[in-house]
Amino acid sequence: MGFTQESLAAAVGVEFSTVGRWERGALTPQPWRRPRIATALDVSLDELDALLGPVSADAPTSPSQLSTGQEVPGQSHGTSLALPGSASTGVAGYDPTAHVDVGASPAEFLKPLTLDVQPPRRVGWAEVEQVRLMTRTLAASENLYGGGMAGEAGLAHLRWASRLLSSQAGTSVEAGMFEAVGNLAGVVAFSAFDVGNQDAAARCFRFGLWCAEQGGSWELRAATLADMARQAIYLGNLDDALSLIEFAQVRADRLTATARAMIGVVRARLLAMLGRHDEARAEVDRADEHFVGRQAETDPPWLIYYDEAEHAGSSARALTPLAMTDKRPGDAAGRLETAIRLHSDAYPRSRAFSRTRLATLNMTIGDPWEAVDIGRQAIADAPMLHSRRMSEELSKLVRACEPHLSIPEVAELSDFATSAMTNV
Repeated sequence: MGFTQESLAAAVGVEFSTVGRWERGALTPQPWRRPRIATALDVSLDELDALLGPVSADAPTSPSQLSTGQEVPGQSHGTSLALPGSASTGVAGYDPTAHVDVGASPAEFLKPLTLDVQPPRRVGWAEVEQVRLMTRTLAASENLYGGGMAGEAGLAHLRWASRLLSSQAGTSVEAGMFEAVGNLAGVVAFSAFDVGNQDAAARCFRFGLWCAEQGGSWELRAATLADMARQAIYLGNLDDALSLIEFAQVRADRLTATARAMIGVVRARLLAMLGRHDEARAEVDRADEHFVGRQAETDPPWLIYYDEAEHAGSSARALTPLAMTDKRPGDAAGRLETAIRLHSDAYPRSRAFSRTRLATLNMTIGDPWEAVDIGRQAIADAPMLHSRRMSEELSKLVRACEPHLSIPEVAELSDFATSAMTNV
């Protein structure tokens, strides 16, 4: 039929190594696998059974029939596998060469598992660095692939790390631990925000803000309030967002130049959305001045992402309402082009956002043919991201295409974007 092991495995829903074991005769496909195999190979079930051999009369016919402790069909030497819930906790008599089946689904197999590991009674800088390492790893994953896996894994890390806050520690270590756990909470919150779980995001943001206050970290407090303002903007609560970002600017003298630039851009975006365009433009100019004066080596870990590319892309969002009013892409488009050019491969989501926004801007008030070229690149980047926000950006692009659907290339782009939305 022209299949490779990998492509047949994908069609049937197994690992490609399983197909290899079928071919070698080391393993016989379970009954519930056979209908998909028959469909893929374009044979009837009877023909497939004739090729593979009859199904044993006592073999289970569905994954759910592999109940606790039941012998798994196809295992050699009578070896049985104790599934979750079995009274057996040992591995005596288990044949490591035998086929292992975990039942209905891997998720159900692992669901009952818990690890109750008690936190140390006293923590030091080593534990603080452990939390920081978790946070860096999760933030890198979230930037690369969106908030799905990073949020789920991060929440488990956050639950564990929060228990360290009750351990004994010296004054400086205690402050460092609160700051580290608060930063972790912010990454988990933004991951939840990215995939659309707004309740979880709000709770984690609130916890992160509490940690920042307990640890006396003005920098983390300001960054968390800025993220909370972004969520409020997303939810349409512009008055709340304006209050949050202005709270973030309290004691701005304690913040790095990068933090002041980042906060200023969020406030500029709000002012633009409220129709206060002159104030928004002035706020962007001030943010630019702060950014020019930044010293990246003095920035805390949660501001590492805010580089020249991020500043360009974020300030472009603040200037987009002004561009729409003037009906000229202008500075907003120029900054998005800069962001696209400067975003490193560590931030593909940010680059995809900037490309999609630039395509939407050009499709709305610029050159639709240029928008098509940019939009195609954005759509090529989108499938690797698990991000509801990305899906919504693509939806905006689809709406912007509607007045130009008589152009075949635009109609094709709209179809591609619609299809990509379901895969993000």
